[in-house]
Amino acid sequence: MSTSASSASSASSASGASSASGAGSASGAGSASNAGSVSGVGESGGAGTAHGSDGPVFSVDGLWKVFGPRPERVPADPGLAALTPAELRSRTGCTAAVRDVGFDVRKGEVFVVMGLSGSGKSTLVRCLTRLIEPTAGTIAIDGEDVRAMDRARLRELRRHRAAMVFQHFGLLPHRSVLDNVAYGLEIQGVGKTERRERAAAVVAKVGLEGMEHRKPGQLSGGQQQRVGLARALAVDPEVLLFDEPFSALDPLIRRDMQEEVVRLHHDEGRTMVFITHDLNEALRLGDRIALMRDGRIVQLGTPEEIVGSPADDYVREFVRDVPREQVMTVRTAMRAASADEAARGPAVAPETTVSQAIEAVARSGDPARVMEKGRCLGVVDSAALLGVVAGTDATARGEEVA
Repeated sequence: MSTSASSASSASSASGASSASGAGSASGAGSASNAGSVSGVGESGGAGTAHGSDGPVFSVDGLWKVFGPRPERVPADPGLAALTPAELRSRTGCTAAVRDVGFDVRKGEVFVVMGLSGSGKSTLVRCLTRLIEPTAGTIAIDGEDVRAMDRARLRELRRHRAAMVFQHFGLLPHRSVLDNVAYGLEIQGVGKTERRERAAAVVAKVGLEGMEHRKPGQLSGGQQQRVGLARALAVDPEVLLFDEPFSALDPLIRRDMQEEVVRLHHDEGRTMVFITHDLNEALRLGDRIALMRDGRIVQLGTPEEIVGSPADDYVREFVRDVPREQVMTVRTAMRAASADEAARGPAVAPETTVSQAIEAVARSGDPARVMEKGRCLGVVDSAALLGVVAGTDATARGEEVA
């Protein structure tokens, strides 16, 4: 994963995300990015995960989940669908946990769904594999209609294709680490020797080598969550679904587990859907972020788009305290280079954050060249970089960045 390489355009339009007042399909927002681990500075550029060019892994459109009497009437009636949550409860006794949500999850990306408690994010991720039955809308995995799957096909989906990692570890206390990790393989009917070999390899992968024979009660919270992650990885799923897996962990352990997710994604390029209420976690892990409020997606885009071009006042308040220079990339501050500037000065990749570029420019005294595949895309100077920090750059003013 790498820092966002896309320009910070208005995410409400560039991403096609649902607005706060009117939901809709939010597929295809922005380029894959990450505001967490930063790509190296240099002329190579283009660092990061190469996402598949085939169709989306998950495709969601017009998804509703309504709790209450006769829930199907809410999405079917435009008048009811347009009511506020309080009005809907008062008139029908129903609660719409997910309201007309649409998005695609691309192969190889970390797609983060973020929102406060009660925003609908956990209900949404459970709808993807029908752990919670949707009320209306479509869900497809690799083009296959999830809502049309029978019980056998659903079991296959949950066991082989989309594995869930929950906040509560759900480990079997009488089983060792190795046997907990191998449990999913046992359910699949994999032979004992093979499943233990595969489990041992995954245990080592998540940093628990030497602890294979310990029981869950002998592990710390972070170690137990690693076992839960290993158990999901052992079945080699196409997609990992994380439902606030680290929210109960201490801050330092939480940071370690975030690093583990970053490392695993870098090593394997596995598609991940990550649910969190923590903005910093979302910015650190997400290639793209869907921000939810009252069951709707209010903005979908890269971390750079979310921070640089908030779709509305709600999003703007959400990201107000985020240091822009740690999320925004040099594309935000880039201008055309003169012939002299294109030939000298430090080289940085397009994914380089503004904070990194400030260091490079300060050391050299010259504008930094933004290089990609040996070509100079433009330059960034100290005035433009400091403008991003101060919030006086083009994206902060709502202007389009080329």
